[in-house]
Amino acid sequence: MRSAPPRVEDLVARARAVIPGGVNSGNRVLPWPFAIVDARGAYLTDADGRRYLDYHAAFGPIVLGHADPVVNDAVRHALGRVDLIGAGVTDLEVALAEALVDLVPSAERVLLTNSGSEATYAALRLSRAATGRQLIVKFQGAYHGWHDAVAMNVITPRERVGQTDRLSGGMSDEVIERTLVLPFNDVERLTATFLDHGGQIAAVIVEIIQHNVGCMIPTKPFLEAARRLTEEHGSVLIFDEVITGFRHGLGGYQAMVGVTPDLTTLGKAMANGYPIAALVGRVALMDRFGPDGDVFFAGTFNGHAVGTSASLATIDRLRDGDVHRRTARLAGIAADGLAGIAAELGIPMTVGRFGSVFTPYFYDGPVTTYVDLLANDTALDVWFRRSMCEAGIFMIPTAMKRNHVSAAHTDEDIARTLETARDVLRTAPSKGG
Repeated sequence: MRSAPPRVEDLVARARAVIPGGVNSGNRVLPWPFAIVDARGAYLTDADGRRYLDYHAAFGPIVLGHADPVVNDAVRHALGRVDLIGAGVTDLEVALAEALVDLVPSAERVLLTNSGSEATYAALRLSRAATGRQLIVKFQGAYHGWHDAVAMNVITPRERVGQTDRLSGGMSDEVIERTLVLPFNDVERLTATFLDHGGQIAAVIVEIIQHNVGCMIPTKPFLEAARRLTEEHGSVLIFDEVITGFRHGLGGYQAMVGVTPDLTTLGKAMANGYPIAALVGRVALMDRFGPDGDVFFAGTFNGHAVGTSASLATIDRLRDGDVHRRTARLAGIAADGLAGIAAELGIPMTVGRFGSVFTPYFYDGPVTTYVDLLANDTALDVWFRRSMCEAGIFMIPTAMKRNHVSAAHTDEDIARTLETARDVLRTAPSKGG
């Protein structure tokens, strides 16, 4: 007889005994025990058998739904004939690189890696080598990975806005000092920074939609200014499309807005949850990584058959645009429904939405700059998300984090979500307490 499956609290206790904090990424910590044993379609099931309708989507990779059978079959088929070679190249790597060159406007060359952090790290190293410069420009509210040059100023408290807000201990002071943090969507500040430091700036890295603080859309003049200024001053323009690429469209947001960077980082929804990421860009830059170039790039698991086969299958599922259209429609219903419920109940709310992503903010007003977001009622935001989780609707209980709709969500799921949200918001504390 098989033993009973471990319960949530037992699994979490075991995890804490052998894993720091009980999780393999600091962003996965929840204020209550949480241990999942099954993920299928739009649902998660914990070790106690409780099911959650999932809008977290593992921070965004799950665009087709958990354990998509077509993607899983493609991975099983690939592993029946090839796995990790570690020399030369496989047909899967070539096919995926060709697909990315065909789909993404900035992609003339492609390098595959395993995480968005690795891709942005390589992009910055390449930019410094190509320009002979050291300064990096990033924007308040953007997250580009765990490495020292960019691990700062994401969800920054009011009192630290305008200062360096480190995400970690142990970061190099020398590296941090070479990163300039500017306000998002501020053409004037970006222009002034280039006037002051243009000859020293190696790269400007832009999270092209700021999904790490929910859903903050760039203005086209801001992106056009970034393109013009980097060209005028000989700097590299990097679009971080780790979240936006594939989730919103196969060409990324750059294909929608019509502004093409020099380099682009991709990942997350690229393979519907399997580990893979990519750095793509112009030939003149990317060939610096080649055998005749001077920039080192390596990784034992780069181009593994698991990620490449999953990515090719995911791209095939997304090619006709039906998934993007359908998930955008459902996210629109969710966003409009939440805003309507809040208005009926007299609760200040602005819902940011683009494509399949929606984020309720608990304040009235625009979502254009990070300063706007300082008006968000953080306590009420977290209370709402936690209450939704308790009601079986999983929205990560961190203020301003985005929700994702996948191809596995249904109209009935959205209706249930809105019904639950109405019940929850009826009991909202007056000041988010």
